[in-house]
Amino acid sequence: MRTVELEAGGGQLSELVDAAVSGEEIVIERAGRPVAKIVPVSEGPKKPRQLGTLRGKYNVPENFDDPLPDWLLDEFEGR
Repeated sequence: MRTVELEAGGGQLSELVDAAVSGEEIVIERAGRPVAKIVPVSEGPKKPRQLGTLRGKYNVPENFDDPLPDWLLDEFEGR
């Protein structure tokens, strides 16, 4: 991973993007502190997702939509 100071990196943007496209990660620093990263864009999934692959593996209980008990609501609300 290469680090580049912001002031110096502006003039090398094309070179930095080319490096990112080839797989390198570049950290941009301002006053010695990391503020941004140039990374290659992923192409995403190679094939479309298939719906329903987990069908039948999980059961939703009948009382899933019932109101929560008061003691549990109090815990969520910090009472």
